[in-house]
Amino acid sequence: MGLIRRDEYWQDAVLIALNSGLSRKQGAADLGLGMSTLNKGINARRNSDLMSKEDLSLAQENERLRCENRIL
Repeated sequence: MGLIRRDEYWQDAVLIALNSGLSRKQGAADLGLGMSTLNKGINARRNSDLMSKEDLSLAQENERLRCENRIL
């Protein structure tokens, strides 16, 4: 079984965090990452060309809904 390359791990971790529906805190804990590390990865992905407009829109909607859920 081959080792997962570091950049592939980060891409997967960010996608999981963005699409899991979990809070960033819970996502970071589940992935074994610090909050600041996960936030940096998410921000880097959002700012890169790797994220399609559809993915960016979905991530923004997920973040908006998470904020709304915290308020409720």
